[in-house]
Amino acid sequence: MTWNEWLLDPNPKSRAQSRAGQAWLQWLRFRRNHLAMAGLFITLALVLAAIFAPWIAPHDPIAQSLADRLQPPLTPGHLMGTDDFGRDILSRILYGSRITLYIVGLVILTAPVAGLIIGTVAGYFGGWVDAVLMRITDIFLAFPKLILALALVAVLGKGMENAVLAIALTSWPPYARVARAETLTVRNSDYIAAVRLQGAGATRIIWGHVMPMCLPSVIIRVTLDMAGIILTAAGLGFLGLGVQPPDPEWGVMISAGRKFLFEQWWVATMPGLAIFLVSLGFNLMGDGLRDVLDPKGAR
Repeated sequence: MTWNEWLLDPNPKSRAQSRAGQAWLQWLRFRRNHLAMAGLFITLALVLAAIFAPWIAPHDPIAQSLADRLQPPLTPGHLMGTDDFGRDILSRILYGSRITLYIVGLVILTAPVAGLIIGTVAGYFGGWVDAVLMRITDIFLAFPKLILALALVAVLGKGMENAVLAIALTSWPPYARVARAETLTVRNSDYIAAVRLQGAGATRIIWGHVMPMCLPSVIIRVTLDMAGIILTAAGLGFLGLGVQPPDPEWGVMISAGRKFLFEQWWVATMPGLAIFLVSLGFNLMGDGLRDVLDPKGAR
């Protein structure tokens, strides 16, 4: 039996084989979506650029060379030109991908987890627990994300760590709403009643049976929210409240280049194009994952 036949076996011999076969079918469905594959390619390019930045960046991203300041794109040795301190823009964008990926990764490890826990607990118990948790969620949702993040950073102080914390604190409410909606649809299901009759407690039911049902929707929401996280982080950097110079964060680069926008357009345009491309990639990949993972919209 070949590997493909083992994955597509209609009568799997084990749970692992069944899950592997299901994952393979989802990958085949995802691969048929050309836009989703383009988004996956852009995302992988971002990850590879972040990993191999020290080897593929042609210059030190922080080293200044005033003799080479404001060189246009395609200048020998500077493919994307240089900024007002003579720093190579391509090298700064490559190293900036590390900062972007770091911020996105930390937010993903915190906000969706908190939202998933709050949403499943609220949806499972209902009553006053649901009312209290959802009213707290509504308070956070009442403020625009960037405005609330600005207020939190103003209280916590400048810096990348505080920016990540502020973005995470403003990003969890949508995940709580999604998880609560999914929990309300499954909490009265027959299999949940059967597990409850076997003596399982609320913690075991939520952790082992409700949360796994909510994960596909949360994963879809995460991929679609990555672009918003990047834009919020860049906005904080642009306003001087996030990552601080001379670190090569894309929002900081746009802020530094805005005063040269009409004559030396590349200083702000190149990092802006990087933000646009990466945000587009995450959105395209998220749309593809929604088609694959959402059982209600599966085709």
